[in-house]
Amino acid sequence: MQKYIATTPKHGVVKIKIKIMSVPRLLASLMCCAVFAFSQACAQNGVQKQLTTNASDKIELLTAADQTEAYIPLLQGKKVGLIVNQTSEINGILLPDTLLKRGVNIVRIFSPEHGFRGNADAGAKVKSGIDEKTGLQVVSLYGNNKKPTADQLKDIDVLVFDLQDVGVRFYTYISTLQYAMEACAENRKPIIVLDRPNPLGFMVDGPVMEKTYTSFVGMQAIPVVHGLTVGEYAKMLIGEKWLQSAAPELTVIPCKHYTHRSIYRLPVPPSPNLKNMTAVYLYPSMCFFEGTVVSLGRGTDKPFQQFGHPSLTGYDYSFTPVSTTGATDPPLKNKLCFGKLITKNEAEALKIGTEQLQIKWLLEAFANFPEKDEFFNNYFEKLAGNGKLRKQIQLGVKEAEIRESWQRGLNEYKAKRKKYLLYEE
Repeated sequence: MQKYIATTPKHGVVKIKIKIMSVPRLLASLMCCAVFAFSQACAQNGVQKQLTTNASDKIELLTAADQTEAYIPLLQGKKVGLIVNQTSEINGILLPDTLLKRGVNIVRIFSPEHGFRGNADAGAKVKSGIDEKTGLQVVSLYGNNKKPTADQLKDIDVLVFDLQDVGVRFYTYISTLQYAMEACAENRKPIIVLDRPNPLGFMVDGPVMEKTYTSFVGMQAIPVVHGLTVGEYAKMLIGEKWLQSAAPELTVIPCKHYTHRSIYRLPVPPSPNLKNMTAVYLYPSMCFFEGTVVSLGRGTDKPFQQFGHPSLTGYDYSFTPVSTTGATDPPLKNKLCFGKLITKNEAEALKIGTEQLQIKWLLEAFANFPEKDEFFNNYFEKLAGNGKLRKQIQLGVKEAEIRESWQRGLNEYKAKRKKYLLYEE
């Protein structure tokens, strides 16, 4: 059953034109038994000492989208554009469908990487078109333009951003957010960010990107795992003056009953190769393999949970990538790959994948690969955000020393991050 929550907006007077909407506390029902069982599994693995589930507090976590009464009044009587995909849902119903039923005038939908329905390959050009269910125009922001154009915004009064991010620098939804904010500033359109929990929001780790390596998979000087929700990141983009424009008029609708200690299980896969929470927890560590010749399991039922290559030595475990939805032409397609399954257990992935950013699997694969000069590709520096990590691995620098080289940048970033937090740590 849909839950509607009456809210009283409180507008903060902030020089950078940010209006944060706050809502009163709401007691709700216990979260589902599956989440409670998951929290118990985490406790057995030692993770629950730092993290919490809302099930333990008997309070239901609500995304911003769930709180329709907090933002629908801001949309009534206006022509609305939406940046949404399959994750933009309220109790299983997509946000555009909910808003249309509530009488909101939606003019246009914008979709990010992977498309409106979330089934396009990573990096694949996504075509614009018409959504069959609603008849609305869908404009791809991963096709001819990654940034909304003046023509695409001219008949829109307000733009709403509602995408489920995973808290990792090279996951491109935050790059889409930046471009949307810049477009709104340039065309004098307000933007509303409907915040969602960060499933890795309790973690900050990895090398901070150097500006020399700016790309769509890394647009700002943040670490690989940044520990912010999209609402907090939007604030940071403005506060640190990182936008290539003036600041837009920004309204962030926050989540309720979420903290940076919360364990939040995504109700919808955020992209076709992050099929489950095991993959999400391992993603920031495993994605480095995209910058190598080694497969991380695209084209299998366990992407981001395993790695392998036909030339890797010393392994009995194997898999064969094939063409699948979201991975139509995966690396090493139809080739038998030898390597390692990290885990298929969600609680174990939470423990080992989020205690820190893991580079040990990358180091292991490099050590066992016979042709060292052929291991990396030109994409690796974009993922790492620097030119050092490849060289450190090639020179045989120890894992602890590599991690130590990140610490100064991480400490500086953490000090900045605190200024923009909307939720308790």
